[in-house]
Amino acid sequence: MKPVLQVKDLTKVYKVDAIETPALRGVSLEVHPGEFTALAGPSGSGKSTLLHLMGGLDKPSSGEVWLGGRRIDGLSKTQLSDLRLWNVGFVFQAYNLIPVLTALENAAFVLELRGEAKEAREGKALQALETLGMKDFAHRRPNQLSGGQQQRVAVARALAAQPKIILADEPTANLDSKTGLALIEHMRQLNHQQGITFLFSTHDPRLLERVDRIVRLEDGQIAA
Repeated sequence: MKPVLQVKDLTKVYKVDAIETPALRGVSLEVHPGEFTALAGPSGSGKSTLLHLMGGLDKPSSGEVWLGGRRIDGLSKTQLSDLRLWNVGFVFQAYNLIPVLTALENAAFVLELRGEAKEAREGKALQALETLGMKDFAHRRPNQLSGGQQQRVAVARALAAQPKIILADEPTANLDSKTGLALIEHMRQLNHQQGITFLFSTHDPRLLERVDRIVRLEDGQIAA
């Protein structure tokens, strides 16, 4: 089976005032359809940087990034934006919901950007919210939701778009133990029942206990 996401000899160096700081040093990795995989490692190990490069949110200093069989590291900002819109779902630590929109409107936002009709996109968004136990909160705005509920809306937004892969950067970091565990179980269920591919960056032991594969990073390199 061909990988849904692949990086080859990836490096990333940040430059500030002529000072170079390497974040990734020659990372090669494949993620296959249906995987439930975590990038783990201490703070500064490069896991969030790798996730952002894989999702086209940033460009590598060298190396290759392939998504769905297409090389993306050389694409323009406009091309990358279009590619993310149709192929990648993101879940961020800070939720990144739009404050003036309801949970339903937030969950449907990517579909609106794609130009889908209101009835169609709201139907898909409502189904995604229902899958995550958020249907009854569809018409509440983010400030009327708890942190865990906001994160489930963020997952629903990614899910409604039916992407090739969902990239989640520390999705449980701001959640209490009970809420974080419930979110993990929801995502695991989506993976099992719908075959959705998830790739996380995390240091949460609860999530690491439930993934199928752990890729450990240290000092910008794969350690195990």
